Amino acid sequence: MRVLAVDDNPENIELVSDIVESMGHEVLRAYDGFQAIDLARFATPDVILLDINMPGMNGFEVVEQLKADDRTAQIPIIMLSAQAEIDDRVQALGLGADDYLVKPFSARELAARIDARLRTKTAADQMRAIQQLIRQTFERYVSPTVVDELLRDPNRVELGGVLQQVTVLFADLQDFTLTSERTRPEMVLAMLNHYHELIVRIIQDNGGTIDKFIGDAVMALFNTPLEQDDHVLRAVRSAMQIREALPDFHLDLAHRFRLKINFGIHSGSAVVGNVGAPQIMNFTAVGDTVNVAARLQSLSHDGQILISEATYAVIENEVEVEEIGPVSFKGRSVPVMTYSVLAMR
Repeated sequence: MRVLAVDDNPENIELVSDIVESMGHEVLRAYDGFQAIDLARFATPDVILLDINMPGMNGFEVVEQLKADDRTAQIPIIMLSAQAEIDDRVQALGLGADDYLVKPFSARELAARIDARLRTKTAADQMRAIQQLIRQTFERYVSPTVVDELLRDPNRVELGGVLQQVTVLFADLQDFTLTSERTRPEMVLAMLNHYHELIVRIIQDNGGTIDKFIGDAVMALFNTPLEQDDHVLRAVRSAMQIREALPDFHLDLAHRFRLKINFGIHSGSAVVGNVGAPQIMNFTAVGDTVNVAARLQSLSHDGQILISEATYAVIENEVEVEEIGPVSFKGRSVPVMTYSVLAMR
């Protein structure tokens, strides 16, 4: 660990340095407030030991500047001062100092105070790292409100992989390939992004996680990263709302760009977590549940919302359906009983 000792008296600096080095830590030395701020910004110490009475800039002013700077605001500061008045302690702590020790002090007490601040900082750094990882992982996939909820309790998130129940939704634009062959590339992308904006907004409004875009298809997950008791209903409701929004959505599009969206939805167990290489990771789900949802979507046409028996069994009182019957998929021995969702009850 690296400790910055700040005092205009060289003898005090040496005393503190001996104590810190005996603890096995590296010592940085600053002899005035300006030098302390520069070292704090560019050497990133783990703890700062700061005197108050210094020429040019006193310790109170140093604390104020360090706590106002994002680069240094998280560094713990222990004030070391001969000023023993309560008002001085209150002022230092009020400005953001983390501890206050009156000179002369015991070497054992200073060492204990430093150890305490280092433990606190290590725990805080680990929590910030987890929060940063959560933000980087999910802010592209879920709504901001879900990210905020995850950050409030990062321990709820399993990034390393976990087997859990999910509902998987696939949405795909019908006749997109045929339409794109007759359209300039920039118009194709503009149209595709316009459709995806609608799909993503409605899925995220229902608490879904956007897993990935596969050409013109969208894969979404429900019941992850946050658990949702009604994840099956959320997925089907998302598909219904997208389908119901299309007539008004199409009013702004040329007739040849007014495409139907086909859906496949299946519920079951899947392994959920970060998948990929160290430099490129994606939060996703893998397993038979994902494959079945994708196959159902490939069978749907003319805006159908095809759901499996596993999905229908959970929400049969919530939807009106047409029974399609058992469907066999290549590589899967058991057929999937399939239904087409007509309306929400």
